[in-house]
Amino acid sequence: MRIAVAGSSGLIGAQLCRLARAAGHAVVPLSRTDGVDLLDADAVAFALRGVEVVVDVSRPTQMDLADARDFFTMVARNLGTAGKRCGVRRTVVLSIVGVDRGQDYDWYVATLAHEQATREHAPGPRVLRSTQFHEFPGQVLERALADSEQPGCVQIMDVPIQPVESTEVARALLDLATDPDAGDRQLAGPRVERLVDLVTNLVAHDGLDLEVLPGPAPVSMASGSMLPDADAITAGIDWHTWLERRGRSH
Repeated sequence: MRIAVAGSSGLIGAQLCRLARAAGHAVVPLSRTDGVDLLDADAVAFALRGVEVVVDVSRPTQMDLADARDFFTMVARNLGTAGKRCGVRRTVVLSIVGVDRGQDYDWYVATLAHEQATREHAPGPRVLRSTQFHEFPGQVLERALADSEQPGCVQIMDVPIQPVESTEVARALLDLATDPDAGDRQLAGPRVERLVDLVTNLVAHDGLDLEVLPGPAPVSMASGSMLPDADAITAGIDWHTWLERRGRSH
């Protein structure tokens, strides 16, 4: 198949491109790195000529609500409008488990708007809601360090999560893109953890001289909204095994 990947240069997009090519598909990468601005409707329409499936894993550079929501809705509209014009069969968008339950958190408000805009504009929309990736605690730690006002100390949201390998997310996206009978899906890793504990373990593993303290979180997340539903698919290794393997490979 000819598959366009919006957000092809990111963590998930790059893995999806590799998997799709390895499976024999033709990949059309859509990102500024690849010369395509997703906010440029004409550029998107030109790139989607001959494409059969679009997978949208795009992410804005800004996380504040207004900018993120504007980005998501514009990208979904551009991909959907061009996709219908170019004969795209279906569109797969990556979202977050519990996004509808976490509307007290701005990023989730913007992400749900992404889902809704995709369903409104895209041909054959399908949604993969994933839990946080195994890389998530490291990303949270980076942001906490950047925002910390107390040297040597970071506060991390004390919330339950069920993280999943990013490779498994890319595999699930490819399956949804190529299976004509597939529908919406939830994906999670095999084990429930607490985010503050994972960051504490990561700090110790990497030998960082940091104190990790539990911090406040939106009520929905503290109450478990980031955990998957009972019918979610679980896949891949747990976070601790992933960290051990990451350590051996570096």
